[in-house]
Amino acid sequence: MKNDEQLHEETFEFQAEAEHKGIRIDKFITDQLNDPAISRTQVQDWIKNGHVLVNDQAIKSNYKLLADDLVTVRVPEATNLEIVAEPIELDVVYEDQDVIVINKPRGMVVHPAPGHSSGTLVNALMHHCKDLSGINGVLRPGIVHRIDRDTTGLLMVAKNDLAHISLAEQLKDHTVTRRYTALVHGNMPHDEGTIDAPIGRDTRDRKLYTVTDHNAKDAITHFRVLERIGNDYTLVELQLETGRTHQIRVHMKYIGYPLAGDPVYGRNKTVPLNGQALHAGVLGFTHPRTGERLQFEVPLPEDFAVILHNLRSR
Repeated sequence: MKNDEQLHEETFEFQAEAEHKGIRIDKFITDQLNDPAISRTQVQDWIKNGHVLVNDQAIKSNYKLLADDLVTVRVPEATNLEIVAEPIELDVVYEDQDVIVINKPRGMVVHPAPGHSSGTLVNALMHHCKDLSGINGVLRPGIVHRIDRDTTGLLMVAKNDLAHISLAEQLKDHTVTRRYTALVHGNMPHDEGTIDAPIGRDTRDRKLYTVTDHNAKDAITHFRVLERIGNDYTLVELQLETGRTHQIRVHMKYIGYPLAGDPVYGRNKTVPLNGQALHAGVLGFTHPRTGERLQFEVPLPEDFAVILHNLRSR
């Protein structure tokens, strides 16, 4: 399968401040994105092809900013990326003509992206399924929601557009049940609670997310303590009300209890795990064709379970 059209992977908005007045737009964007892989020449090409707007108007690369200018950047995905079906084994929890539910292993990226063109869940699905929803384009066929590469657990995938529309609406309406189990650093004093804190990109590093009021989206996570393991760790159940990128990882860091094993948002001294101790163990939704309420549950992966056993024994 090839992508013969230019798709947009992400959209960013930046508000120019008084200190930015007079700076060329291409330099401003390069500085704001702060990504070594994105050059000023690349940004100039985006501007030329209409992927950059200032106050909703197309501009040229030599445009100089005014205070309060709103800069919108649509970062395009690579064109002509070939998506190859690969015979990768999948842990299929449920499947019918409309939906497939997968128990994703640690280390598997959900869909192709720069640096991950093969070995993804999408590559595996294309070999496993004859049909997948095309609503999200050729790079993300069937993908309605994602979990991080090193997060394990349940994902629902749409096999046709009818299913995709229904599942996407359920996510939007917060009627999908998504419960995670996580091991966090520290002894959480509250048995349960809600974290209601907006999440946006970290202005110092665009690859990271943080709790912020700057270009942020509402994010709500409910937590419940399952077990306190000594004074160093707490096992918690988390339920998502919204689904922002890295939401659980960012929220738990924000309240002072980062996920064990998290290489990005966690602590240096942590458990021997290749990635964060986070498992999407419960997934529930209404079947898009029959209207039946479905709910699935999978146990912790072996590496997570071994760490819990060792901590309890200690």
